[in-house]
Amino acid sequence: MPFQPSVIQRIAIGDMLRRAAARAPGKTALIEGERRLSYRELDQRCNQLANHLLAQGLKKGDAVATLCLNSIEQVVMAFGIAKAGLVWVPMNVMLAGEQIQYILGQVEARLVIADDELLAPVRAAIEAVCPGVLVNRVSSPPGVAGPWLHEALQAAPSSEPEVQIDDRDLAQIMFTSGTTAHPKGVAISHLAVFVASLSGAIEGGIQHDDVTGVVMPVFHCAEHSLVAAFVHLGATLVIVRRFEPVAFMRTVQQHRLSWIFLLPMMYRALLDHPERAGFDLSSLRLCLYAMQPMEPALLRRLTQEICPRFALASGQTETYPGTTYFKPEYQLSKPGPYWGTPALINDMAIMDDEGQLLPQGQVGELVVRGPNVMNGYYKNPEATAEACRHGWHHTGDLCFYDPDGLLVFVDRKKDMIKTGGENVASITVETALLGHPAVGNAVVVGLPHEHWTEAVTAFVVLKPGQAADAEAVLAHCRQRLARHEVPKAVVFLPALPTTATGKIQKNVLRQQYQQHFQA
Repeated sequence: MPFQPSVIQRIAIGDMLRRAAARAPGKTALIEGERRLSYRELDQRCNQLANHLLAQGLKKGDAVATLCLNSIEQVVMAFGIAKAGLVWVPMNVMLAGEQIQYILGQVEARLVIADDELLAPVRAAIEAVCPGVLVNRVSSPPGVAGPWLHEALQAAPSSEPEVQIDDRDLAQIMFTSGTTAHPKGVAISHLAVFVASLSGAIEGGIQHDDVTGVVMPVFHCAEHSLVAAFVHLGATLVIVRRFEPVAFMRTVQQHRLSWIFLLPMMYRALLDHPERAGFDLSSLRLCLYAMQPMEPALLRRLTQEICPRFALASGQTETYPGTTYFKPEYQLSKPGPYWGTPALINDMAIMDDEGQLLPQGQVGELVVRGPNVMNGYYKNPEATAEACRHGWHHTGDLCFYDPDGLLVFVDRKKDMIKTGGENVASITVETALLGHPAVGNAVVVGLPHEHWTEAVTAFVVLKPGQAADAEAVLAHCRQRLARHEVPKAVVFLPALPTTATGKIQKNVLRQQYQQHFQA
């Protein structure tokens, strides 16, 4: 047989799970409530899903979308779809029906796998554009016909599917809120996920005997990359469907979690909870956080009372995370908006608008190179070309390097709002606001908020002679936006601040209303 480098030398997402199962087949891979799967069982379950999908006539490169909360089955979907050579399209569970339809239409999805509890309100929207639906439920109701995911898995063979996969083959399309009315699909290769997750295991100091809690949504790139990192090492993952402080502290104590990833507001909720003293959290050895640096006073308390080692990771879907790490040794000695050092797989530089790389200390756009960079924006060559100018991927973040070579974040070039772990494009919310019959003009910014980090805040100018209160405007938005996109407050103004050329000055609103939610 001739030498087949694509077979012998391949890099594929599913291979990391098969290798973990070969090394430690009986090791516990996943825990969800009373349910447990060993690595052998997890690998077999993923093979069953892959074989079922291929038996239904799906071909390599076809898109399979999922609408699921964290569960054992969600992990099976992520790896099983990859093993089949299909393209995984994880959808945010907070999306409205029209947004789901747009995504499914863009990727021409052949199948949607959805949690039973999430499917009902959007089923009609899904079936209008997608030919197949597979329902995820641990067990189907007696006498109720499928198609049910668990029945499909039971009927399919558990042998490894024979699918040729190349490392640059498309593995995932994750839609991220941008500055246009519709989200952009980020096309991600097998190589990007494989290498980024392996880098995450190294940078995060993950060990084979670690136990982690899967708290953040697996449909997000950050948690998915970490799940893959733990699979590389054959470590144990405890699935957490929804974050609730007491239940989570009970999980830490019961399963002796050693490595966790939460948002700053979640750590604050644990720290300040009146029942915290009743739980043993001493098993924690590393706590990762994301989205933004934490204030020194909070971080100091956390390291003293929750876990001695905290680290910050940053990244974006386009450069499969993490791409920077602010490591434990710097956490208390370098206060401020630090992102730390580039991941070992990334080159990073600071660039001006003309494509010139800038020296240490100068502010410019952060640009990235590395195998974790996306293949491009799906069906959007113009946006891809814009993001890849001058031979680098452009992040849209303004940063600089300090004298110690640590990356410092300054601001976002575009008006993305990060609220409660979600990205919200201001233009998406503004478009919805302008659809209200009484609204003459509107602008949206993120304002500091203790719980949400940034609260989506709408500034509205009513049309002459029209009337509307905040609740009426918010009700209008709830019909058109995902829950995390709906403004937390509506501020009515007689006019919006503008430049001499008529451009709205969002920076003025941010400055004037910085204390709005503190008040």
